[in-house]
Amino acid sequence: MGEKKAFVPLLFAGDINVYSLARAFHEAYGIKPYAYGKYQTGPCWESKIMHYRANPRADEKDTFIRLVSEFAREHEKIQVLLMGCGDSYVQLISENREHFPENVVVPYIPADMMNDLIHKEKFYALCEKVGVDYPDTFVHRKEMGHDFTLPFGGPFIIKPSNGIEYWRHPYPTQKKVYKEDTIDDVKRVLDDIYGAGYEDSVIIQNFIPGDDTYMRVLTNYSDKHGKVKLMCLGHVLLEEHTPHGLGNHAVILTEANEELQERYKTLLEEMGYVGFSNFDIKYDQRDGKYKAFEINTRQGRSNFYVTGAGANIAEYVVKDWIYDEPLNFRAVNQESLWLVVPKGVAFRYIKPKKYQERMKQQIRLGNVVNPLYYGPDNGLKRRLRLFKSQIGHYVKFKKYLK
Repeated sequence: MGEKKAFVPLLFAGDINVYSLARAFHEAYGIKPYAYGKYQTGPCWESKIMHYRANPRADEKDTFIRLVSEFAREHEKIQVLLMGCGDSYVQLISENREHFPENVVVPYIPADMMNDLIHKEKFYALCEKVGVDYPDTFVHRKEMGHDFTLPFGGPFIIKPSNGIEYWRHPYPTQKKVYKEDTIDDVKRVLDDIYGAGYEDSVIIQNFIPGDDTYMRVLTNYSDKHGKVKLMCLGHVLLEEHTPHGLGNHAVILTEANEELQERYKTLLEEMGYVGFSNFDIKYDQRDGKYKAFEINTRQGRSNFYVTGAGANIAEYVVKDWIYDEPLNFRAVNQESLWLVVPKGVAFRYIKPKKYQERMKQQIRLGNVVNPLYYGPDNGLKRRLRLFKSQIGHYVKFKKYLK
């Protein structure tokens, strides 16, 4: 068993993903991670459980490398555990690891593998190989224009193959995902996407019927030898519905599905995957199959649903990469409730009674967590900002979830 080495986490981004990860480190080790984000706003700004610094160019390659390198030299006698909490940061870490000082620890897969996986078209090809189901899919390329025929009917889901590249070309009507009813609407969305300068392929899929409660999220950790050591399945009960937040989780109940998890364990281990992974999945009631939408090559923004269920995610990466300790496999089966919206919003918009009863039970048992509310981080200014943000969810859901 390895020596207990000194280390410091260095996180990049400034959203709830970062805050949740920082809280996991703080709960497990009593340490305050350092974090770089772009803005002096959000849940990390002025937090007491981390050292957060804002740099508007943090996600640009040269600035990113400089920030990591300077930080590592300032902490040259200890290991720097470098973790990204957004796709662009994770990609920057993986692609530039050779530029970092020797004390920087990078718990990620190689850049080539990452680029293949975050590209949805290539990800679906891997799913095909190992028998992981995914929605009926058509890959559209810019040169096709309007000259194509879809092999399935509507409604249709439209999303970019390359999310990182997509967000580099903003336009007024830009959304994370589009749902359209007619071919003419699909062509209009394609024109908007390509017209903004995006050059990669676009995924068009047959919409899987069902509300947010048909969604699942699967979070995993694979050790540096490519063996899956943690799996936690979340049953999504409610998602955000704002244009830029569409699909972000708002309420999750943890649950177990051994057959489903085994299939994804096979997928990860056959490719020799390393580090955190996160899958968005939807249950298709038409054929009884669970279908993968995408993989995130990192922990998801809702990662605290795993820590809240008793499997602190910070401990896995630290034991594996810092302490060099062997990890036992764990499939989390502790039911618990995670939410980032007020309980009033959750109960108003989650309609099925069976889920409301399960939620009430977990609340009665005390198995409920909103990662943003943390005792050691309860300054007055923060509490006021959180109150304003939480109240805002009532307005957003009333506007966008009809």
